[in-house]
Amino acid sequence: MFVILLIGAFLPPLDFFIVNVALPSIRGELGASSSAEQLVISSYAGLYAVTLITGGRLGDLYGRGRVFFIGLVGFAAASTLCGLAGAPWALVVGRALQGVTAAVMAPQALASVQAIFPEGEKPLALSLYGAVFGLASVVGQALGGILISLDLWGLGWRAIFLVNLPVALLVVLFGIPLLKETRAQDACRLDLGGTVLSMATLGALIVPLIEGREAGWPPWSWLSLMAAPVLAWFFWRYEIRLARAGGTPLVDPAAMRAPGLGRALLIALLFYAIAAFFLLFSVYLQDALHRTALAAGLVFLPFGAGFLLGPLSTPFCRRILGAYVNPVGMGLEAAGFVGLVWAIMAAPAGVSPAPVPLAVLLFVIGFGQGLALPTLMRMVTGRVAPALSGMIAGVASSTLQVGTALSVAVIGGIFYTVLGARTDPAALTQAFVIAILCIAACLAIGAGLSVALARRPAPPPNEEDAERPRGRHRLDDGQPDHIGAPRPCGPA
Repeated sequence: MFVILLIGAFLPPLDFFIVNVALPSIRGELGASSSAEQLVISSYAGLYAVTLITGGRLGDLYGRGRVFFIGLVGFAAASTLCGLAGAPWALVVGRALQGVTAAVMAPQALASVQAIFPEGEKPLALSLYGAVFGLASVVGQALGGILISLDLWGLGWRAIFLVNLPVALLVVLFGIPLLKETRAQDACRLDLGGTVLSMATLGALIVPLIEGREAGWPPWSWLSLMAAPVLAWFFWRYEIRLARAGGTPLVDPAAMRAPGLGRALLIALLFYAIAAFFLLFSVYLQDALHRTALAAGLVFLPFGAGFLLGPLSTPFCRRILGAYVNPVGMGLEAAGFVGLVWAIMAAPAGVSPAPVPLAVLLFVIGFGQGLALPTLMRMVTGRVAPALSGMIAGVASSTLQVGTALSVAVIGGIFYTVLGARTDPAALTQAFVIAILCIAACLAIGAGLSVALARRPAPPPNEEDAERPRGRHRLDDGQPDHIGAPRPCGPA
């Protein structure tokens, strides 16, 4: 069952990475404007981010396996729409639907780790979960360039979306017989009010961050950003009132007050400062160094290899480093980016850095991120009861996506501000170097915060819930999920 759910964790990042190298081909065939290109990425990223918390909670309430398959079928249908799109607007609509269905599917794997596995097996399970992201980064960047270059059956860039269909079909055929459902026994109805307010809050924050710079920061973008904290306040007050009334809020207020959880989520926010790197590195490779889409995709392979091996090394590193695996991983990333700046500055403008040092540095960055990711997820999910695993998986994943949007908006904005109207290799190199240093600074701050948090291990969830009304939650096969977790259903 867990192996099947890992595919749900694999497809969303795959479709994020795979599109980066396809944008020039999409622009050429569909005649997409620069704003339409941006929407191809942002419609997916934005709706994915705002729906993740709801997707995680749906798994808690209605069964993580069942919700996973519903999301997977929807994702395959949305991928078909993208692959058959004949106009930019149709592709954007398909990408938006991909984002929503991916958010329903993806949290179920992380939630299942927290709900199913005993404490002794969770590090290995989280390492496999992290390795999936590494594999997606390897396959995504390289596969996008390969599929476009091969032009199978004349599909061109369309193949990057249609490749999801056979994968989804195989998972449905072989996965449904293996389905072993897990959820909280006292499943309540979905908190619709909290769902609407959470999506409005995240939308008010993420949409202007993604679209604001491209649109020249119009008044609506600033009004939306100012509305975000107000909506967040209304959302939080609504969840508190619902919890006091005996209902089941979308985000449990008591669980969110777990010691150290706020700092862990802040680290997660800084962790994905690296998101801007993937987009800007592609720009640097193709516009400053004049690499083809295939060549640009292959440059990412050492990063992907490191990202794949990092999580698999986490159990071994935990025996040596203990609770400090996460800060070491983020520190390696920061050091790798500083080294990348040195390699780029050592080469003349428009000339690629020496291939061996470049590959080593990219491997170190990927290895550091892969090493840090499983322990970061455990830092977050390990602070709440397993019966709330879907909720906290959605919150953690949503935080990572908000970090992605902030990174692309802020660091990407710095890149384009420094670049200005110039497009020559020297200007592109200068802007890229400054952006890399910003990413390194964010990761270094996250590593520092992580060191402090490592000294405060998470208390057992039962202790956090000691004063809360008790409910008994089981797996559908009759095994306890968690005792002493969320309260039984009350009035909504």
